[in-house]
Amino acid sequence: MSKPTVAIVGRPNVGKSTIFNRIVGERISIVEDVAGVTRDRIYSSADWLSHDFNLIDTGGIDIGDEPFLEQIRLQAEIAIEEADVIIFLTNGREGVTDADEQVAKILYKTKKPVVLAVNKIDNPDMRDMIYDFYSLGFGDPYPISGSHGIGLGDLLDAVAEHFPEKGEVDEEEDVIRFSLIGRPNVGKSSLVNALLGEERVIVSDVAGTTTDAIDTTYEFEGQKYKIIDTAGMRKKGKVYENMEKYSVLRALKAIDRSDVVLIVLNGEEGIREQDKRIAGYAEEAGKGILFVVNKWDAVEKDEKTMNRFTEDIRKNFLFLDYAPIAFVSAKTKQRVKTLFDQIQMISENHAMRIQSSVLNEVIEDAVARNPAPSDKGRRLRIYYVTQVSVKPPVFIVFVNDPELMHFSYERFLQNRLRESFGFEGTPIRLITRARS
Repeated sequence: MSKPTVAIVGRPNVGKSTIFNRIVGERISIVEDVAGVTRDRIYSSADWLSHDFNLIDTGGIDIGDEPFLEQIRLQAEIAIEEADVIIFLTNGREGVTDADEQVAKILYKTKKPVVLAVNKIDNPDMRDMIYDFYSLGFGDPYPISGSHGIGLGDLLDAVAEHFPEKGEVDEEEDVIRFSLIGRPNVGKSSLVNALLGEERVIVSDVAGTTTDAIDTTYEFEGQKYKIIDTAGMRKKGKVYENMEKYSVLRALKAIDRSDVVLIVLNGEEGIREQDKRIAGYAEEAGKGILFVVNKWDAVEKDEKTMNRFTEDIRKNFLFLDYAPIAFVSAKTKQRVKTLFDQIQMISENHAMRIQSSVLNEVIEDAVARNPAPSDKGRRLRIYYVTQVSVKPPVFIVFVNDPELMHFSYERFLQNRLRESFGFEGTPIRLITRARS
Protein backbone atom coordinates (compact mmCIF):
# COMPACT_ATOMS: atom_id res chain seq x y z
CA MET A 1 0.00 0.00 0.00
CA SER A 2 1.33 3.44 -0.88
CA LYS A 3 1.69 6.21 1.66
CA PRO A 4 -0.81 9.07 1.70
CA THR A 5 0.45 12.45 0.47
CA VAL A 6 -0.10 15.74 2.30
CA ALA A 7 0.52 19.11 0.62
CA ILE A 8 1.07 22.46 2.34
CA VAL A 9 -0.63 25.17 0.28
CA GLY A 10 -0.85 28.90 0.85
CA ARG A 11 0.23 32.26 -0.46
CA PRO A 12 3.92 33.25 -0.15
CA ASN A 13 5.39 34.25 3.23
CA VAL A 14 2.96 32.37 5.47
CA GLY A 15 5.75 30.01 6.61
CA LYS A 16 5.19 26.92 4.43
CA SER A 17 8.84 25.84 4.41
CA THR A 18 9.19 26.33 8.18
CA ILE A 19 6.16 24.11 8.82
CA PHE A 20 7.47 21.60 6.26
CA ASN A 21 10.83 21.37 8.06
CA ARG A 22 9.13 21.13 11.46
CA ILE A 23 6.91 18.23 10.39
CA VAL A 24 9.68 16.42 8.55
CA GLY A 25 12.01 16.88 11.52
CA GLU A 26 15.69 16.27 11.15
CA ARG A 27 15.48 14.19 7.99
CA ILE A 28 15.53 17.05 5.55
CA SER A 29 18.82 18.40 6.83
CA ILE A 30 20.60 15.05 6.76
CA VAL A 31 23.28 15.39 4.12
CA GLU A 32 23.36 12.46 1.73
CA ASP A 33 26.44 10.30 2.24
CA VAL A 34 26.05 9.13 -1.33
CA ALA A 35 28.10 11.06 -3.86
CA GLY A 36 26.17 12.87 -6.55
CA VAL A 37 22.73 12.88 -4.95
CA THR A 38 21.14 16.21 -4.12
CA ARG A 39 17.99 16.05 -2.07
CA ASP A 40 14.89 17.74 -3.40
CA ARG A 41 13.68 19.93 -0.61
CA ILE A 42 10.05 20.14 -1.72
CA TYR A 43 9.21 16.52 -1.00
CA SER A 44 10.00 14.27 1.93
CA SER A 45 8.78 11.36 4.00
CA ALA A 46 7.37 12.16 7.43
CA ASP A 47 5.60 10.32 10.20
CA TRP A 48 3.14 11.15 12.95
CA LEU A 49 2.33 8.58 15.65
CA SER A 50 1.75 5.40 13.65
CA HIS A 51 1.22 7.11 10.30
CA ASP A 52 3.83 7.36 7.53
CA PHE A 53 3.11 9.90 4.82
CA ASN A 54 4.73 12.03 2.12
CA LEU A 55 4.80 15.80 2.49
CA ILE A 56 4.95 18.42 -0.28
CA ASP A 57 6.00 22.05 0.21
CA THR A 58 4.41 23.84 -2.74
CA GLY A 59 6.45 26.98 -1.97
CA GLY A 60 9.46 25.20 -3.43
CA ILE A 61 7.72 24.65 -6.78
CA ASP A 62 9.13 27.34 -9.03
CA ILE A 63 6.75 28.46 -11.76
CA GLY A 64 9.26 30.73 -13.49
CA ASP A 65 8.13 34.06 -14.91
CA GLU A 66 4.41 33.72 -14.27
CA PRO A 67 2.67 36.65 -12.50
CA PHE A 68 2.23 36.42 -8.72
CA LEU A 69 -1.39 35.19 -8.55
CA GLU A 70 -0.81 32.80 -11.44
CA GLN A 71 2.09 31.24 -9.50
CA ILE A 72 -0.13 30.76 -6.44
CA ARG A 73 -2.81 29.19 -8.61
CA LEU A 74 -0.44 26.76 -10.31
CA GLN A 75 1.22 25.75 -7.05
CA ALA A 76 -2.18 25.09 -5.49
CA GLU A 77 -3.35 23.09 -8.52
CA ILE A 78 -0.26 20.88 -8.40
CA ALA A 79 -0.95 20.19 -4.74
CA ILE A 80 -4.62 19.45 -5.38
CA GLU A 81 -3.62 17.02 -8.11
CA GLU A 82 -1.00 15.17 -6.07
CA ALA A 83 -2.26 15.27 -2.48
CA ASP A 84 -4.68 13.10 -0.53
CA VAL A 85 -5.00 15.77 2.21
CA ILE A 86 -4.25 19.51 1.97
CA ILE A 87 -3.00 21.80 4.76
CA PHE A 88 -4.16 25.34 3.86
CA LEU A 89 -1.67 27.60 5.65
CA THR A 90 -2.40 31.26 6.49
CA ASN A 91 -0.69 33.96 8.57
CA GLY A 92 -2.54 34.95 11.76
CA ARG A 93 -0.66 38.24 12.13
CA GLU A 94 -1.81 39.53 8.73
CA GLY A 95 -5.42 38.35 8.87
CA VAL A 96 -7.31 37.12 5.83
CA THR A 97 -5.84 38.64 2.63
CA ASP A 98 -7.08 38.72 -0.98
CA ALA A 99 -4.44 36.13 -1.88
CA ASP A 100 -5.76 33.79 0.87
CA GLU A 101 -9.22 34.13 -0.66
CA GLN A 102 -7.79 33.31 -4.09
CA VAL A 103 -6.23 30.12 -2.68
CA ALA A 104 -9.53 29.27 -0.93
CA LYS A 105 -11.43 29.62 -4.23
CA ILE A 106 -9.09 27.13 -5.89
CA LEU A 107 -9.38 24.71 -2.96
CA TYR A 108 -13.21 24.83 -3.02
CA LYS A 109 -13.03 22.97 -6.34
CA THR A 110 -11.16 20.00 -4.93
CA LYS A 111 -12.83 16.90 -3.58
CA LYS A 112 -9.87 16.46 -1.22
CA PRO A 113 -10.05 17.13 2.54
CA VAL A 114 -8.63 20.55 3.50
CA VAL A 115 -7.37 21.35 7.02
CA LEU A 116 -6.99 25.08 7.73
CA ALA A 117 -3.95 26.17 9.78
CA VAL A 118 -3.25 29.70 11.07
CA ASN A 119 0.49 30.19 11.54
CA LYS A 120 2.44 32.65 13.71
CA ILE A 121 0.13 32.28 16.74
CA ASP A 122 3.13 32.26 19.04
CA ASN A 123 1.38 32.47 22.42
CA PRO A 124 -2.10 31.87 23.94
CA ASP A 125 -2.89 35.64 24.00
CA MET A 126 -2.90 35.66 20.20
CA ARG A 127 -5.54 32.92 19.80
CA ASP A 128 -8.31 35.48 19.19
CA MET A 129 -6.66 36.19 15.82
CA ILE A 130 -7.94 32.91 14.40
CA TYR A 131 -11.65 33.82 14.35
CA ASP A 132 -11.45 35.85 11.12
CA PHE A 133 -10.32 32.73 9.32
CA TYR A 134 -13.68 30.99 9.77
CA SER A 135 -14.76 33.22 6.86
CA LEU A 136 -12.63 31.11 4.49
CA GLY A 137 -15.16 28.29 4.86
CA PHE A 138 -12.96 25.37 5.90
CA GLY A 139 -14.28 24.77 9.41
CA ASP A 140 -12.21 25.15 12.58
CA PRO A 141 -8.84 26.85 12.00
CA TYR A 142 -5.90 25.27 13.87
CA PRO A 143 -3.64 27.85 15.58
CA ILE A 144 0.03 26.91 15.17
CA SER A 145 3.50 28.40 15.42
CA GLY A 146 6.12 27.12 13.00
CA SER A 147 8.96 28.95 14.70
CA HIS A 148 8.08 27.56 18.16
CA GLY A 149 6.56 24.22 17.08
CA ILE A 150 3.28 24.96 18.92
CA GLY A 151 0.01 23.29 17.88
CA LEU A 152 1.49 20.96 15.24
CA GLY A 153 0.33 17.85 17.10
CA ASP A 154 -3.34 18.91 16.96
CA LEU A 155 -2.93 19.88 13.30
CA LEU A 156 -1.39 16.50 12.38
CA ASP A 157 -4.09 14.66 14.34
CA ALA A 158 -6.68 16.44 12.17
CA VAL A 159 -4.73 15.63 8.98
CA ALA A 160 -4.31 11.94 9.94
CA GLU A 161 -8.07 11.53 10.43
CA HIS A 162 -8.38 11.77 6.65
CA PHE A 163 -5.81 9.03 5.88
CA PRO A 164 -7.20 5.74 4.58
CA GLU A 165 -7.30 2.92 7.13
CA LYS A 166 -4.23 0.69 6.98
CA GLY A 167 -4.99 -2.42 5.01
CA GLU A 168 -7.81 -0.72 3.07
CA VAL A 169 -5.92 -1.18 -0.18
CA ASP A 170 -5.67 -4.86 -0.94
CA GLU A 171 -2.83 -5.35 -3.40
CA GLU A 172 -2.73 -8.57 -5.41
CA GLU A 173 0.20 -10.72 -4.32
CA ASP A 174 1.31 -12.20 -7.63
CA VAL A 175 1.54 -8.90 -9.52
CA ILE A 176 4.90 -7.23 -10.11
CA ARG A 177 4.49 -3.45 -9.89
CA PHE A 178 6.98 -1.34 -11.80
CA SER A 179 7.30 2.26 -12.95
CA LEU A 180 9.28 4.05 -15.64
CA ILE A 181 11.04 7.08 -14.23
CA GLY A 182 13.13 9.70 -15.98
CA ARG A 183 13.29 13.26 -17.21
CA PRO A 184 10.70 14.53 -19.72
CA ASN A 185 11.46 13.47 -23.31
CA VAL A 186 13.51 10.36 -22.59
CA GLY A 187 10.75 8.35 -24.27
CA LYS A 188 8.87 6.85 -21.30
CA SER A 189 5.44 6.89 -23.01
CA SER A 190 6.68 5.32 -26.22
CA LEU A 191 8.53 2.71 -24.16
CA VAL A 192 5.29 1.82 -22.33
CA ASN A 193 3.48 1.49 -25.66
CA ALA A 194 6.28 -0.69 -27.05
CA LEU A 195 6.14 -2.88 -23.91
CA LEU A 196 2.37 -3.25 -24.07
CA GLY A 197 2.15 -3.69 -27.82
CA GLU A 198 -1.27 -2.04 -27.27
CA GLU A 199 -3.31 -5.09 -28.30
CA ARG A 200 -2.10 -6.99 -25.22
CA VAL A 201 -3.53 -4.64 -22.59
CA ILE A 202 -5.78 -6.64 -20.26
CA VAL A 203 -6.99 -3.93 -17.90
CA SER A 204 -6.44 -0.27 -18.45
CA ASP A 205 -7.46 2.96 -16.77
CA VAL A 206 -7.58 1.55 -13.24
CA ALA A 207 -7.63 4.45 -10.82
CA GLY A 208 -4.54 4.64 -8.63
CA THR A 209 -4.11 6.59 -5.42
CA THR A 210 -4.17 10.09 -6.88
CA THR A 211 -6.97 11.55 -8.97
CA ASP A 212 -5.36 10.70 -12.27
CA ALA A 213 -2.66 8.14 -11.56
CA ILE A 214 -3.67 5.47 -14.03
CA ASP A 215 -2.11 2.03 -13.63
CA THR A 216 -2.07 -0.41 -16.53
CA THR A 217 -2.16 -4.16 -15.88
CA TYR A 218 -0.55 -6.49 -18.39
CA GLU A 219 0.29 -10.18 -18.62
CA PHE A 220 3.44 -11.53 -20.28
CA GLU A 221 4.32 -15.24 -20.41
CA GLY A 222 2.02 -16.05 -17.50
CA GLN A 223 3.26 -13.30 -15.16
CA LYS A 224 1.04 -10.30 -14.32
CA TYR A 225 2.61 -6.85 -14.26
CA LYS A 226 1.22 -3.50 -13.22
CA ILE A 227 2.77 -0.41 -14.79
CA ILE A 228 2.37 2.36 -12.23
CA ASP A 229 1.04 5.81 -13.15
CA THR A 230 1.05 5.72 -16.93
CA ALA A 231 -1.05 8.90 -16.75
CA GLY A 232 1.92 10.80 -15.35
CA MET A 233 3.77 10.00 -18.57
CA ARG A 234 0.95 10.77 -20.95
CA LYS A 235 0.19 14.22 -19.61
CA LYS A 236 1.64 16.71 -22.03
CA GLY A 237 1.25 20.42 -22.56
CA LYS A 238 0.41 21.45 -19.01
CA VAL A 239 2.42 24.42 -17.84
CA TYR A 240 4.14 22.42 -15.13
CA GLU A 241 4.95 19.29 -17.13
CA ASN A 242 8.40 20.61 -18.02
CA MET A 243 9.14 21.99 -14.58
CA GLU A 244 11.90 19.86 -13.21
CA LYS A 245 10.68 19.77 -9.63
CA TYR A 246 7.14 18.85 -10.64
CA SER A 247 8.29 15.92 -12.74
CA VAL A 248 10.53 14.79 -9.86
CA LEU A 249 7.54 15.00 -7.51
CA ARG A 250 5.44 12.89 -9.84
CA ALA A 251 8.25 10.35 -10.15
CA LEU A 252 8.68 10.06 -6.39
CA LYS A 253 5.03 9.14 -5.91
CA ALA A 254 5.28 6.44 -8.60
CA ILE A 255 8.48 5.07 -7.02
CA ASP A 256 6.71 4.70 -3.67
CA ARG A 257 4.10 2.46 -5.24
CA SER A 258 6.51 0.24 -7.22
CA ASP A 259 8.47 -2.94 -6.53
CA VAL A 260 10.89 -2.29 -9.40
CA VAL A 261 11.87 1.08 -10.86
CA LEU A 262 13.08 1.44 -14.45
CA ILE A 263 15.33 4.51 -14.62
CA VAL A 264 15.04 5.56 -18.26
CA LEU A 265 18.02 7.43 -19.70
CA ASN A 266 18.25 9.07 -23.12
CA GLY A 267 20.98 7.32 -25.12
CA GLU A 268 21.50 10.43 -27.26
CA GLU A 269 21.80 12.92 -24.37
CA GLY A 270 23.61 10.92 -21.69
CA ILE A 271 23.21 11.44 -17.94
CA ARG A 272 21.88 14.57 -16.22
CA GLU A 273 21.81 15.71 -12.58
CA GLN A 274 18.06 15.07 -12.34
CA ASP A 275 18.62 11.40 -13.29
CA LYS A 276 20.90 11.06 -10.25
CA ARG A 277 18.38 12.68 -7.94
CA ILE A 278 15.58 10.33 -8.97
CA ALA A 279 17.88 7.29 -8.80
CA GLY A 280 18.97 8.31 -5.30
CA TYR A 281 15.38 8.43 -4.14
CA ALA A 282 14.63 4.98 -5.62
CA GLU A 283 17.64 3.53 -3.77
CA GLU A 284 16.66 5.25 -0.53
CA ALA A 285 13.12 3.88 -0.89
CA GLY A 286 14.63 0.38 -1.15
CA LYS A 287 13.23 -0.46 -4.59
CA GLY A 288 14.56 -2.87 -7.20
CA ILE A 289 16.32 -0.90 -9.96
CA LEU A 290 16.96 -1.41 -13.68
CA PHE A 291 18.68 1.17 -15.91
CA VAL A 292 17.08 1.40 -19.35
CA VAL A 293 19.02 3.32 -22.00
CA ASN A 294 16.40 4.27 -24.60
CA LYS A 295 16.80 5.68 -28.16
CA TRP A 296 19.80 3.39 -28.67
CA ASP A 297 18.87 3.13 -32.38
CA ALA A 298 19.65 6.85 -32.78
CA VAL A 299 23.15 6.64 -31.29
CA GLU A 300 26.11 6.45 -33.67
CA LYS A 301 27.97 3.38 -32.52
CA ASP A 302 31.26 1.57 -32.81
CA GLU A 303 32.22 -1.62 -30.94
CA LYS A 304 33.06 0.36 -27.76
CA THR A 305 30.02 2.66 -27.52
CA MET A 306 27.98 0.37 -25.23
CA ASN A 307 30.95 -0.19 -22.92
CA ARG A 308 31.59 3.54 -22.71
CA PHE A 309 27.96 4.28 -21.80
CA THR A 310 28.01 1.46 -19.22
CA GLU A 311 31.16 2.92 -17.64
CA ASP A 312 29.53 6.35 -17.59
CA ILE A 313 26.49 4.96 -15.72
CA ARG A 314 28.72 3.12 -13.22
CA LYS A 315 30.79 6.27 -12.62
CA ASN A 316 27.75 8.53 -12.11
CA PHE A 317 25.75 6.05 -10.03
CA LEU A 318 28.41 4.54 -7.76
CA PHE A 319 25.74 3.65 -5.20
CA LEU A 320 23.83 1.53 -7.76
CA ASP A 321 26.58 -0.81 -8.91
CA TYR A 322 24.17 -3.75 -8.42
CA ALA A 323 21.59 -2.47 -10.95
CA PRO A 324 21.61 -4.13 -14.40
CA ILE A 325 21.63 -2.00 -17.57
CA ALA A 326 19.51 -2.60 -20.69
CA PHE A 327 19.99 -0.85 -24.05
CA VAL A 328 16.71 -0.60 -26.00
CA SER A 329 14.83 1.36 -28.63
CA ALA A 330 11.13 2.03 -28.14
CA LYS A 331 10.96 3.22 -31.75
CA THR A 332 12.28 0.02 -33.38
CA LYS A 333 11.17 -2.16 -30.39
CA GLN A 334 14.73 -3.53 -30.27
CA ARG A 335 15.25 -5.63 -27.09
CA VAL A 336 12.13 -4.10 -25.46
CA LYS A 337 10.48 -7.43 -24.61
CA THR A 338 13.63 -8.63 -22.81
CA LEU A 339 12.84 -6.01 -20.14
CA PHE A 340 10.08 -8.23 -18.71
CA ASP A 341 12.57 -11.03 -17.93
CA GLN A 342 14.85 -8.54 -16.18
CA ILE A 343 11.99 -6.97 -14.21
CA GLN A 344 10.88 -10.43 -13.07
CA MET A 345 14.44 -11.40 -12.07
CA ILE A 346 14.89 -8.16 -10.06
CA SER A 347 11.47 -8.61 -8.42
CA GLU A 348 12.40 -12.15 -7.30
CA ASN A 349 15.73 -10.92 -5.88
CA HIS A 350 13.96 -8.02 -4.16
CA ALA A 351 11.68 -10.51 -2.35
CA MET A 352 14.36 -13.18 -1.71
CA ARG A 353 14.61 -14.85 1.71
CA ILE A 354 17.74 -16.66 2.82
CA GLN A 355 17.70 -19.42 5.44
CA SER A 356 19.49 -18.36 8.63
CA SER A 357 21.78 -21.42 8.66
CA VAL A 358 22.99 -20.75 5.09
CA LEU A 359 23.32 -17.04 5.79
CA ASN A 360 25.51 -17.61 8.85
CA GLU A 361 27.74 -20.07 6.99
CA VAL A 362 28.45 -17.42 4.34
CA ILE A 363 29.17 -14.70 6.92
CA GLU A 364 31.39 -17.03 9.02
CA ASP A 365 33.36 -17.91 5.91
CA ALA A 366 33.72 -14.22 4.97
CA VAL A 367 34.94 -13.30 8.47
CA ALA A 368 37.41 -16.24 8.52
CA ARG A 369 38.94 -15.07 5.23
CA ASN A 370 38.96 -11.39 6.11
CA PRO A 371 38.66 -10.66 9.85
CA ALA A 372 37.47 -7.20 10.86
CA PRO A 373 40.35 -4.80 11.60
CA SER A 374 40.83 -3.95 15.29
CA ASP A 375 40.04 -0.45 16.54
CA LYS A 376 42.04 0.81 19.59
CA GLY A 377 42.80 -2.77 20.52
CA ARG A 378 39.18 -3.96 20.20
CA ARG A 379 37.94 -6.17 17.39
CA LEU A 380 34.44 -6.52 15.97
CA ARG A 381 32.92 -9.93 16.71
CA ILE A 382 29.92 -11.13 14.70
CA TYR A 383 27.75 -13.62 16.63
CA TYR A 384 24.74 -14.19 14.40
CA VAL A 385 22.99 -12.85 11.28
CA THR A 386 19.27 -13.13 10.51
CA GLN A 387 17.05 -11.79 7.74
CA VAL A 388 14.14 -9.76 9.11
CA SER A 389 12.34 -8.55 5.98
CA VAL A 390 12.17 -8.46 2.18
CA LYS A 391 11.48 -5.76 -0.45
CA PRO A 392 14.33 -4.93 0.05
CA PRO A 393 16.13 -7.75 1.90
CA VAL A 394 17.13 -6.51 5.39
CA PHE A 395 19.56 -8.38 7.65
CA ILE A 396 20.32 -7.81 11.33
CA VAL A 397 23.93 -8.51 12.33
CA PHE A 398 24.36 -9.17 16.06
CA VAL A 399 27.82 -8.04 17.23
CA ASN A 400 29.78 -7.26 20.41
CA ASP A 401 29.74 -3.48 19.74
CA PRO A 402 27.96 -1.78 16.79
CA GLU A 403 30.48 1.12 16.95
CA LEU A 404 33.19 -1.29 15.74
CA MET A 405 31.31 -1.99 12.45
CA HIS A 406 33.18 0.22 10.00
CA PHE A 407 31.41 1.30 6.79
CA SER A 408 34.06 -0.42 4.64
CA TYR A 409 33.63 -3.74 6.49
CA GLU A 410 29.85 -3.53 6.16
CA ARG A 411 30.37 -3.01 2.44
CA PHE A 412 32.64 -6.10 2.35
CA LEU A 413 29.90 -8.20 4.01
CA GLN A 414 27.29 -6.88 1.58
CA ASN A 415 29.52 -7.83 -1.35
CA ARG A 416 29.93 -11.35 0.04
CA LEU A 417 26.14 -11.71 0.32
CA ARG A 418 25.80 -10.56 -3.29
CA GLU A 419 28.49 -13.01 -4.47
CA SER A 420 26.75 -15.87 -2.68
CA PHE A 421 23.08 -15.14 -3.38
CA GLY A 422 22.98 -12.80 -6.38
CA PHE A 423 20.64 -10.01 -5.28
CA GLU A 424 21.13 -8.41 -8.71
CA GLY A 425 19.01 -5.30 -9.10
CA THR A 426 17.99 -4.92 -5.44
CA PRO A 427 19.50 -2.92 -2.60
CA ILE A 428 20.25 -4.90 0.57
CA ARG A 429 20.38 -3.41 4.07
CA LEU A 430 22.54 -4.46 7.02
CA ILE A 431 21.53 -3.29 10.49
CA THR A 432 24.13 -3.77 13.24
CA ARG A 433 22.85 -4.51 16.76
CA ALA A 434 24.56 -5.30 20.05
CA ARG A 435 23.81 -8.79 21.32
CA SER A 436 21.85 -8.26 24.50
